[in-house]
Amino acid sequence: MLPERFIERVSCDLGEAEGRALCEALDTPSPVAVRLHPTKVGTACGLLNELSASLPALTFDRPIPWSPQGWYLTERPSFTFDTDFHAGAYYVQEPSSQLVGHLLRNVETRGARILDMCAAPGGKTTLYASMVGADGLVVANEIDRRRAAVLADNVRKWGTGNVAVTVCEPRSLGDCEGWFDVVAVDAPCSGEGMFRKDPDARAEWSEANVHLCARRQDEILREAWRALWPGGTLIYSTCTFNREEDEGSLERMLAWAGDEAEPSDEVPVDAAWGIVCGTVGPFRTYRFYPHRACGEGFFAAVARKAGPAEGIRRNRLSKSKARRSVVASADRQATAEAARWLLEPERMQFVMAADTLYAWYGPQAETVRMLSERVPVIYSGVALGQLFKGRLKPDPALAFCTELNRAALPIAELNAEQALRYLRRQEVEASAFVEGMNLVCARGRALGFAKRIGARVNNLYPASLRIITN
Repeated sequence: MLPERFIERVSCDLGEAEGRALCEALDTPSPVAVRLHPTKVGTACGLLNELSASLPALTFDRPIPWSPQGWYLTERPSFTFDTDFHAGAYYVQEPSSQLVGHLLRNVETRGARILDMCAAPGGKTTLYASMVGADGLVVANEIDRRRAAVLADNVRKWGTGNVAVTVCEPRSLGDCEGWFDVVAVDAPCSGEGMFRKDPDARAEWSEANVHLCARRQDEILREAWRALWPGGTLIYSTCTFNREEDEGSLERMLAWAGDEAEPSDEVPVDAAWGIVCGTVGPFRTYRFYPHRACGEGFFAAVARKAGPAEGIRRNRLSKSKARRSVVASADRQATAEAARWLLEPERMQFVMAADTLYAWYGPQAETVRMLSERVPVIYSGVALGQLFKGRLKPDPALAFCTELNRAALPIAELNAEQALRYLRRQEVEASAFVEGMNLVCARGRALGFAKRIGARVNNLYPASLRIITN
């Protein structure tokens, strides 16, 4: 049951008929949608017959008009038992939230630095990672360590190698003053937009929590604005209908930002999409109501920070002194071993963090190094693995990497039953493997590694990711 006070408020805000329509929509089934990996799925992204053959566990309905790789499904499959889901071929992402990519269509994102300030579980992070390319960088922050671990897992599975996952307060990232081309704040909120798909959101809702979230949003926006480069773009979003947390947050921000905020370029929004467009000062706003648009409740706003977009970007990441470096450049032997595992190793820089070898794309390598000296980075680039007697024992993340050189080791192609046994970390039949390390694939998409030793196969799939349901 919807909270009584919520029903009263939306009826007041929208009018009785519109408020009733919204509440009725919140008791209907949620749409199911995915966003495809543009590299792992490739040209099939836009061709329905090829797409259905490429991802047979999914039943595609129609494209999401504001998301180039987004698709509605006719029904919700059992994602847990789809090997393509585990291979990172797609991300299960609510349709409304995919709008953030559309809002950046007039922004030069290739090679950009994007800060996703409240990033878990990673839907928007992986979208931004596909947009910035190998020359760009996404810094994905999550203050909660448990949620940050989930975020890091999803970043590994997406496999683009251009994300750094941090765990810190927004203030620490605000100290990266004028450093990001785009800052995205998907703010913690009262979650009214999730009432349809999450019964707990209804039970946990209260007006007191609305006020608490609004205060937290104000603090985050201050730090986000500090981190944004003059001429850069701010995206603010929530999954609530509450004006105090949506338009109200923007109004409170403009009270102190003043003329520093200016309108962004307008992006086309077809009236048939059902999105309610508006403005709050220089901010362009976009609101999803489930009775109007095919998606959950969602609010987004975008504006630019006044100032020239050109010039030399400041690389000072903190007013405080940097901590002792936690990474070191890989030596010649480690670099040579790492190079044979990647398609274009000349694009990479290789570093050691603790006992793990990592690859960072060259254009942002120094940036990631500086970042890791100032804030806690729990994952960055591509974890290649550990070296034993000069040979690499690959990290599970390397299997998902789009830059993996598959010629570096034999490939074990498993059928559906074998693949699910592998994903459960159960014993798998040795006949599908050759002696030594193997890349484990299903439908041609990598799932991880396994090592055959005689008649036995050592299943190297991470225990933390294994399928535990029947």
